[in-house]
Order: sequence, then structure tokens, then C-alpha cells
Amino acid sequence: MKEHGKVVLITGASSGIGAATARRLAADGHRVFLGARRTERLEELCAEIGKGGGTAAFGRLDVTSAADMEAFVQAARTAFGQVDVVVNNAGVMPLSPLEALKVDEWDRMIDVNVRGVLHGIAAALPVMRAQGGGHFITLASIGAYEVSPTAAVYCATKFAVRAISEGLRQESTGDIRVSVVSPGVTESELADSITDPVAREAMVHYRSVALPASAIADAIAFAVAQPPEVDVNEIVVRPARTR
Repeated sequence: MKEHGKVVLITGASSGIGAATARRLAADGHRVFLGARRTERLEELCAEIGKGGGTAAFGRLDVTSAADMEAFVQAARTAFGQVDVVVNNAGVMPLSPLEALKVDEWDRMIDVNVRGVLHGIAAALPVMRAQGGGHFITLASIGAYEVSPTAAVYCATKFAVRAISEGLRQESTGDIRVSVVSPGVTESELADSITDPVAREAMVHYRSVALPASAIADAIAFAVAQPPEVDVNEIVVRPARTR
């Protein structure tokens, strides 16, 4: 680790896995630059990290906007001088059966879960190439490996980001590390976006056993902490009671 740790950009950092990751990486000595639309939460989180002796700053970010993502990366460079790691964490999960025809929700998942990741790569990859290295960590899901009823579109977006990440890894010449972290059921606000009553009720039972967000933050911290010659490509984390 460098004297002042790495500079880590985290999208979707206002709650859940993103916020837990910010706390963990800041505690490890990294400088974190946090992005989300709910800036009041980011301000509170940065203050909390600062009181604990960590270093954090934030910027408003809508990952569906390529211009927003570009500005976010540049703001991190201005604040900390470099971009070592991008944690593509922002995501939405409004589950519903396909026959419910919630096209607007399908589009939203594609925009946030897929385009958001691509925007993160587009904004940060040239910076990482120019500085001689970097690390992309993308949050997928166990839905990147299997499909379940009401989750067809959500799973499709997670299959997509896993494929994108693998393509980026194969195109790397060794200077860019690429990790995919796939959580099982984890405590978060993701289920709050479900508007379909059947899917929402099913999710109550499904989420009865859930990991704390800190468990996923620990997995991300493990990938970040590896030496440059070690590229942790995929980590799947499930509750122990999940079959």
C-alpha cells in the first residue's frame, strides 16, 4: 500500500454496500471519493469517516449520465491527484414478472446497472492507462450466475456486467486489474425499489437470511489489498445458510 493508501472511487455510496465499503476502505488507510445522488447522506458519511481519522470527499453522481461520471472522475483527481480503484457499485433491482410489462423499470435497470458500469469504465480507463495502472471492481450478484422468476431483467443486467468485466480483463495488458464481487442476499435498500406486489412479498421471505453489508465490504477490501501482480477476478459471497 502507498503511504497514504490508494484513491478509491465508489459509486452508489450513500447506503448499503457502497457506504460500508467506504467505511472499511477508509479505515484501511485509503482515500475514498464517494458518489451518489443523495449528497446529504454522502456529506454525513464523509464527516463520520473524518472523525474516525480517515480521508473522504464526495461529489453528486448520476451514473446514467456519462458526463456526470466523467466529472466525478475528474473531481476525484482534483481532490486526490489520481484514480487507483473504481468500485462500480450503484445498482437498482425493481423485480417483477415479465408479463407485468414494467418497461420503464426494465429501462432503469439497464441504464443504472449496465450503462452505469460502462460510464465508469469510459471515464476512468484512460486515466488509469495514463498513470500506468488501476483497478475496476464491479458489484454483480449471484443473479449473474443464475436466473429466477421476477428477476429476468435484473439477472440479465448482472450477466452483462460480468461479461463486460471479463472482456476488460482479457483486454488488459496487466496494468489494469478487474474484479467482480457477487453478493448473495445482503442487507441493503435494493428491495425498496420493487413496485410489483407479488415480487415484493416474495422478497420478504427471500431476504429473511441476509449478510451484513460489511461482509461484502470485506471482500472488496481483500481484492483491493492484493499486490499489483495478483488479480482477484471473481468473488461470490453468500449467507452460510443459503444452499
